[in-house]
Amino acid sequence: MKSSLLLCVALAVSLGFILVAGYPQDSENKEHVLVNNKCQCVTVTSKFVPSKENPDEEILERNIRILVPLKARENISDPMSPLRTTFVYRMTELCKKCNPVEIELGGEIYQAQQSTSCNEPETCYTYNRDKCYTTTFPFLYHGETRDVKAVLTPASCYAD
Repeated sequence: MKSSLLLCVALAVSLGFILVAGYPQDSENKEHVLVNNKCQCVTVTSKFVPSKENPDEEILERNIRILVPLKARENISDPMSPLRTTFVYRMTELCKKCNPVEIELGGEIYQAQQSTSCNEPETCYTYNRDKCYTTTFPFLYHGETRDVKAVLTPASCYAD
């Protein structure tokens, strides 16, 4: 019970660092990318800007850029599926990090990941260029119709 509580606290603290302070501090006023989710067409950036109330003070400004793909299909691998009309964006899903990291708690090393929903499939509004997408289509050859498999993202389906 005590170790699971410590693990939960460590996960909450590490997630808090990413969401609250998820930017490197440097002397330049640069914009830093916190999330770049190509699958859902979202980019989240942050930068320090002078406060309007107190110009001597800097505040953290977050920018969320969402591109809504035109003519996106409900099933992106099926060009005949209906057009998508609903797009849902949850910051917790966009910011999740599923790669396990090692953390040290009380002199012991634990494997932890910052999200509990890593086994759920990700909803993709456009092609994720890291995944291989295929579809089948009818192909007429010498009077015979065959279903042929076609690759929609060749760069991710075939090795170099």
